[in-house]
Amino acid sequence: MKIVIPGGTGQVGGILRRALAASGHEVVVLSRHVTPLEPVIRHVLWDGRTVGEWAHEVDGADAVINLAGRTVSCRYTKEHLAEMMDSRVHSTLAVGRAVERAERPPTVWLQASTATIYSHRFDAANDEHDGVIGGEEPDVPAYWAFSTEIARRWEAAQQEADTPATRKVALRSAMVMSPDRGGVFDVLRVLARVGLGGPVDGGQQFVSWIHDSDFVRAVELLLERDDLSGAVNLASPHPLPQRELMRVLRRAVGRRFGLPATRSMAEVGAFVLRSDTELLLKSRRVVPARLVEAGFAFDFPTWPEAARDLAGRAAGAR
Repeated sequence: MKIVIPGGTGQVGGILRRALAASGHEVVVLSRHVTPLEPVIRHVLWDGRTVGEWAHEVDGADAVINLAGRTVSCRYTKEHLAEMMDSRVHSTLAVGRAVERAERPPTVWLQASTATIYSHRFDAANDEHDGVIGGEEPDVPAYWAFSTEIARRWEAAQQEADTPATRKVALRSAMVMSPDRGGVFDVLRVLARVGLGGPVDGGQQFVSWIHDSDFVRAVELLLERDDLSGAVNLASPHPLPQRELMRVLRRAVGRRFGLPATRSMAEVGAFVLRSDTELLLKSRRVVPARLVEAGFAFDFPTWPEAARDLAGRAAGAR
């Protein structure tokens, strides 16, 4: 297959582009800046907003996997939230216009979305059938609703594209755990190793996650299965409270103690890391009903086995 990946230079893009290229696919990455990539991968510049010469790569491609968007690992200032919204919506609209104008449109368009679209909840899991879309939860910071609105408009931008010959899937992805430097797992692993990986604000908030191997395999399934369209949750079937997630991770990296953090301490830590506490405090309890119904078998369905694998790979790569 020829697969075009806008935004394929980020952490998740790196996981996908390397795996798909290793499987023999022709991979073309679109990005706004010149970035060193693997020799087997072609790199094409785009602006993420307008249809330009890059659209010729989409015309005749078998698939597009749009991952473009400003990283969420930042302080949630008004400026950054606006950049998150604009980068996601404008890039998706641009991809949609390129697909609409293609003489030979791709068979499938996988569009990045996020499990953050679901509500902050502890009582039950959110799946694609009866999950509760967030935005109106009581007793949460008002700006959390903006994160949900970003996700809504991100998906709407894909849906409004008139692409009758192209199957569309919205990838509502949980945190993709990989041993790559700078990724979510790498940050959590470092915190655990230095004794800071304890419960945050009590640690009852759920964390939804997916092992990088299962993420790639799920994407491959969605590329191949022409009966799957619409929103699909990419998450392990077993989300768990943050307290338990970090306890298991500490064990995987050979540490027993993890300093607990209050909400105010988390605010200070997030400021130092130039991140935001929503990533720590929102309870994301998301399960992959549609993947399971499609017969997808997870290689790493539970966190203990995933954490051991990831910690081992991280140690071996250092």
